[in-house]
Amino acid sequence: MEPVRVAVNGYGRMGGAIVSLVINSEAGGQVELFRVFDINEKLSGIVQGSDVEIYTYREGFFGECLPGADVIIDVSSPAGFSGRANMASSLKIPLVVGTTGLSEEDRACLRKAAEYIPCVLAANFSLGVNFLFWLVEQATAILGEGFDPEIMEIHHRRKKDSPSGTANRLAEIIAAVRGWDPKEVSRYGRQGIIGERPDGEIGIHSLRGGDVVGEHTVFFLGDGDRLELTSRITSRDAFAQGAVRAAKWVVGQKPGLYDMQDVLGLR
Repeated sequence: MEPVRVAVNGYGRMGGAIVSLVINSEAGGQVELFRVFDINEKLSGIVQGSDVEIYTYREGFFGECLPGADVIIDVSSPAGFSGRANMASSLKIPLVVGTTGLSEEDRACLRKAAEYIPCVLAANFSLGVNFLFWLVEQATAILGEGFDPEIMEIHHRRKKDSPSGTANRLAEIIAAVRGWDPKEVSRYGRQGIIGERPDGEIGIHSLRGGDVVGEHTVFFLGDGDRLELTSRITSRDAFAQGAVRAAKWVVGQKPGLYDMQDVLGLR
């Protein structure tokens, strides 16, 4: 069976981990690095350990360089995302998206592309985190509204956004099960004399420091009973492994918008 030819857009920490995994690990027998793209011109050159060139953005280059790829993994900036999704759709190349901060316009464009190609959108590629998503959905449904949900996330000091996209996704899952609007019920930290905790609230708390790759805990707090579900990521390799697994899975799927729950067979 021919290896899946992977184009990676974004050669930052995440993209670098994916590229390294494809080149150096056992995944290299099933996937093959086809192209690497990044907006930073300082990254121009050859990927270390391979003969694959790193392309930097210029007008029309996606249309020239993407044909021949079996799948695109996009882990870059939301800037220009709509154009990349449109290009993938026009070339009929499946798309795996881990880029965060997408606007509603970007998401609408991705949904449109998914009418023509299979797309995987992941707030987090970690297999453990995605299993946590499933566990949280089950726990919310089974425990019921007698348990108050709270979410705590910890990340390294260099992380620029807060709360994390994964924390927001956890809140969305809880809210969907309970029929709430996550924008209305999410509470980001607490300070001062705030009174009793009301029903119909999801507390979300962010900690920053050190080199923590990512940790998320969901608390279900009942009277005399407490459940804690935690995922701890200690290496970005965990994200890279999930992204590569998604890339292998999406090739050959029918057009549609999928997530890692689909990739793992949890639906």
